[in-house]
Amino acid sequence: MNLSRLRPAKLWKRSLDPDDYRLIVWLFPRLLGLVYLAAFASLGLQIVGLVGEQGILPLQEKLELLSDRSALDRFLTLPTLFWIDSGDGALRAACVAGCVFALMLIFGVWVRVSLIALFVLFLSVFHAGQIFLNFQWDYLLLETGFLAIFLQNGSRAVIWMYRWLLFRVRFLSGLSKVLSGDETWADLTALNYYFEVQPLPHSLSWYAHQLPDGLLKFATGSVLFVEIIVPFMMLLPRGPRLVAAWLTLGHQGLILLTSNHSYVNPLVILLCLFLFDDRAVRRIVPGFALRRIESSNRFRAEPGKWNHAFAGALSLWIFFISTAQSWEMIYGRRNPEPIAWLTEHVRPFRVTSLYHVFPTMKTERIEILIEGSIDGETWRPYRFRYKPQDPDRAPRFIVPHQPRLDWMMWFLPMHPIFLQWFEPFVRRLQENSTEVLDLLEENPFPETGPRYLRIKAFRYRFTDPQTRKRTGNWWVREDLGPFWMMPWYEAPADAGSEKKRQESATGRDSR
Repeated sequence: MNLSRLRPAKLWKRSLDPDDYRLIVWLFPRLLGLVYLAAFASLGLQIVGLVGEQGILPLQEKLELLSDRSALDRFLTLPTLFWIDSGDGALRAACVAGCVFALMLIFGVWVRVSLIALFVLFLSVFHAGQIFLNFQWDYLLLETGFLAIFLQNGSRAVIWMYRWLLFRVRFLSGLSKVLSGDETWADLTALNYYFEVQPLPHSLSWYAHQLPDGLLKFATGSVLFVEIIVPFMMLLPRGPRLVAAWLTLGHQGLILLTSNHSYVNPLVILLCLFLFDDRAVRRIVPGFALRRIESSNRFRAEPGKWNHAFAGALSLWIFFISTAQSWEMIYGRRNPEPIAWLTEHVRPFRVTSLYHVFPTMKTERIEILIEGSIDGETWRPYRFRYKPQDPDRAPRFIVPHQPRLDWMMWFLPMHPIFLQWFEPFVRRLQENSTEVLDLLEENPFPETGPRYLRIKAFRYRFTDPQTRKRTGNWWVREDLGPFWMMPWYEAPADAGSEKKRQESATGRDSR
């Protein structure tokens, strides 16, 4: 190993060649197209069941709440194309169009037009999706996509804004763990629980959960180091920045190996591209591909000074807004009124957001299971596609797909606010809504909806190696009884015997 390469002068040397980032500027939008494609394809399979006309939270009902406002006020409050048409066909068409523009972006066709269309379309479905799209990777995709529109100018300011975005994603996530006061992060036991209690684990999560406590504590400390200390290296010259890139890439790779977190990890990995430069990237791009890229007219094009000036001004504006938002989060106080007003009116467009991944850690996994019955005697379960249910079913790896209904079921035991979507979901099950039932693995009542439903809570734990070897089960579960959060526990009036009334204690007559 040549130790001279590690000299401080080498690590801190600035690289100021004007074409240092041309290759990155060319590659990034095309790779971003892959993330957009995954996001729209995943959502296209679900959006009608979630917010369609017969979905869980019909979009039209949300739009009607703002119908008394002016057209401009409605759009500024809820910027979405679905003000034109909010029917099932429009929802599907938006996802199909998103896939088409993503493919165009991947193949370099009308890059700027595709980036604008993708941002507008995803912002539209983001608002249409309501609580089902209220996830940090949705925010991150919108912020990343918005900046990409102006990356084509080749402005260094936009490149720095991507580094600032990556810094905020990582640092705020780490800082929120400290500020939350959560005991599991304070005593370094968070990963003793994480692999078991995360929303949708996969089979390698089970193996990670079996690691020794000492190693899990070390890993927890490493997470805090990578999220709190390493982000500052992203803002330093080339040497420390490359170290930060590889540490972040390694951390994201380990998360992918042990977790299902939709497309957030691929997106963070993609953002790490801006911690490198062309000289570093050329080492991993095949020679024939590099020659083809560098021969293209778009690669050789020089941006004009007005493009640079506009991108620089936009970057300063985003930096100001994002800093103000971060200040509010860190100090827990509202900004002075002029700034608060500005951040509040920018928020619907999601050009900048806050990030705080797992600031607190659950210490047990509570799963909600739903059963239906025609006669109050025989009960059949509604089976979800991906969330833990049958103890012997192996958790599945599904990145970058996000089954949003399965994911929302994980939040349900936490707070009554989630009843806003669960009660309509239960009603759709009783109505035997085809669109909603398509979100599930199977419909136990294919001909007519159930007369009664009951909702029960179970505590799930990963099995230990001995139990799994003996039984083949991935989970062991404990029946906790009726789901206490439901506001209706009355038994059906005609259920008959006392035993039947007890069995239907959480039932609801659907007549």
